[in-house]
Amino acid sequence: MLSPEEFNRYQRHISLAEIGISGQLKLKEAKVLVVGAGGLGTPILQYLAAAGIGVIGMIDGDRVDLSNLQRQILYSKSEVGKLKVEVAAEKLKTLNEEVEFVLFKEYLTRDNVFDVLRRFDIVVDGTDNFETRMLLGDATLMLNKPLVYGSIYKFEGQVTVFNFGEGPSLRCLFPDKPKKTDRPNCNEVGVLGVLPGLIGLQMATEVMKIVLDIGDVLKGQLFVTNILNNTRSILKVTRIEENFKRVELEDDYSLH
Repeated sequence: MLSPEEFNRYQRHISLAEIGISGQLKLKEAKVLVVGAGGLGTPILQYLAAAGIGVIGMIDGDRVDLSNLQRQILYSKSEVGKLKVEVAAEKLKTLNEEVEFVLFKEYLTRDNVFDVLRRFDIVVDGTDNFETRMLLGDATLMLNKPLVYGSIYKFEGQVTVFNFGEGPSLRCLFPDKPKKTDRPNCNEVGVLGVLPGLIGLQMATEVMKIVLDIGDVLKGQLFVTNILNNTRSILKVTRIEENFKRVELEDDYSLH
């Protein structure tokens, strides 16, 4: 049930015929893990907390750096040097004290991935490196958990959903690990500060659509936008059955 305070807080959701009280209860019962509390992770966390997701996990071993503040607007200069997940949880609790936050003050690795992921219904990839992305893709496939994927590069962003319904997995889009030179991260090439916010909000939207079972989830579809030239497109991602017959964690997830 929703308390009177919760009913008031989520009134704009409840007023939507597609959500109502039953939908808000679905959000309250959902358990979502956000991997990475940086550029993509922070707007995802903020909107999922505001929406009333019942349990939000966040895993990141990184600390706030001055160079983060250009795009990770959840943080401030006074918090430089502090663990991101601790700062994020403290601030998000002031946004919505009804949410339970589960913190993992470490990076996701081959050794801890299953213990962490098993606790949640949906996994959101807010990372900035392909090593962790491939690990997440394989582990969520093995655990049959939806993976909301997003990436940013300079002025371009991408969003899709893997392991959902009869949709594809990450390996259907990226069968092999890329070379390091194929996709430099934003530390190397830069990124426009607003881009992670835009893509993070799209990712949070996909999470809510999955939980609420409404709308068209981006399964088998890769949403691509370039905010410099105002282009948007949706590319088809084909499910490759061989990727689902046998999957196991690799010994090495480092880039070639």
